[in-house]
Amino acid sequence: MTIGLLLVDLQNDYFPGGKMELAEPEQAARKAGALLAAFRKKNRPVFHIRHLSVGPGATFFVPDTAGVRIHDSVQPLTGESVVEKNFPNSFRETELETIIRAGGVTELIICGAMSHMCIDATTRAAADLGFTCTVIHDACTTKSLEFAGRTIPAPEVHGAFMAALGAAYAQVMSTTDFLAGLVRTD
Repeated sequence: MTIGLLLVDLQNDYFPGGKMELAEPEQAARKAGALLAAFRKKNRPVFHIRHLSVGPGATFFVPDTAGVRIHDSVQPLTGESVVEKNFPNSFRETELETIIRAGGVTELIICGAMSHMCIDATTRAAADLGFTCTVIHDACTTKSLEFAGRTIPAPEVHGAFMAALGAAYAQVMSTTDFLAGLVRTD
């Protein structure tokens, strides 16, 4: 079984000063950076996902803006795959599945943003495609949402989506627990 890291949409617009700032993106990015460093050290496959908003009226992740760039904390290196997408599901109308399968990857470690949107859609799609999935909850982030006239705080949104993914689509764990297990696999 070959394991690969999937970093989803850790782009400048989600960070302070961006067009769609999320809850504590720096903390999630630090954890994602630790995962990235561990995968690089072990020469394991890494896949970066970058969202481009191409629809009319797009307000963030607009092509050719600073906000669309992958954040410095998880910058791709030469040779690492960067897949551009236009939908929440990272597999939809992209070459991601082909690239992953070409590398023999059968298990995906997933992190990034937003928990309630692209992490959810990508994880469910990956599981439906037959990949074994692990979501690293503290290397993901989201934002508060509105529903039925009330604000659902970001930690509750995040928790609800992690619980739902953990019920049927993925193992959900912390960065610390995942990295401890990764060390034991050598």
